[in-house]
Amino acid sequence: MYYINPDVENLNRIFDQNSREGFLRLDLNENPGGLPLDFIKKSLKSVDTEFVAKYPETEREQAIIAEHAGVSPENICMTNGSTEAIRHTIEAYTRPGGKIVSVTPAYAMYEVYSKMYGRVHVPVPYKKGFKMDVDDIIACMNDDVDMVVIQNPNNPIGDTFTIDEVQRIVDKARAHEIFVLIDEAYYYFNPTTLVDFAIKYDHVILTRTFSKLFSLAGARLGYAIGQKEEISMIQKMCSPHNVNAFSLKFATDIIRTPGMVDELVNIAKEGKAYLISTLKAKGYFVNDSNGNFVFIKTNNDAKDIVEELRKRKILVKFYCLEDGKKYLRVTIGAKELMEKFLKEFFDIDK
Repeated sequence: MYYINPDVENLNRIFDQNSREGFLRLDLNENPGGLPLDFIKKSLKSVDTEFVAKYPETEREQAIIAEHAGVSPENICMTNGSTEAIRHTIEAYTRPGGKIVSVTPAYAMYEVYSKMYGRVHVPVPYKKGFKMDVDDIIACMNDDVDMVVIQNPNNPIGDTFTIDEVQRIVDKARAHEIFVLIDEAYYYFNPTTLVDFAIKYDHVILTRTFSKLFSLAGARLGYAIGQKEEISMIQKMCSPHNVNAFSLKFATDIIRTPGMVDELVNIAKEGKAYLISTLKAKGYFVNDSNGNFVFIKTNNDAKDIVEELRKRKILVKFYCLEDGKKYLRVTIGAKELMEKFLKEFFDIDK
């Protein structure tokens, strides 16, 4: 008899395959300005027929990325975006019917992967004012829970946990043998990293991506960090040659170009500071995010504003939260891109 996995059959997925070419892309937290074209051309000069024809070799590149992350090569696993690392961690370290705790709203794939593999997602909602009480997370952690997810900073709210708060979560997790998954997709925009937890403790994995600050969303590259035993489990889950040679080349060339990472950070910070200060000067509520995005409470219906901005070739996202209010999440970019967004936004949201 033919079989289909009911967890997959009943899974609700949203796929946005619409063309975004020619739009100002402020909807998916990519770098809307991308990498300098001169850099891309220079990086591609060494690409020849052998580079394209052979399977990617990762040993040298993994060592460069590990050094950049401040860990040993044995503590890192390269993945096809950080989503692959998150997926494999959930698949390897939770059981069918097991509970996975994460805050909400958050990155949607925690819940998607939970349902895909027949796990039970346990959402912990934010309080009023976009506040997350770590005690609410800890209260959900018991012997029935297989995993707790810490997104630091959170998407879309943009808040972060302190080291002391994460230590409390890790201590509770260890007391109940709960795996800890830390998602640091936006860590370049946050002054505090949690990478030491992934190196110090077993049953902890931290994931990162090159899709945000590094501007390589189209190339798909991420990685997981953890102790050797945990990393070996993620490596077992990966497909052969799961990361491509072009993404590895761009990533390592960025790392090895003096000052380039700092320049990307500074461009983003300048644009963000301009966006927030301009909005606040006009009386808007803006959540001071630690990510590469901001949350804006609009005067008019946020969903209508999204549609009108789309007509003007600008893409943003809206969220309707439990307080009943609708907000825009806007990806930050260079100051001139933020100026372009604000010109149209203020014209619409009168």
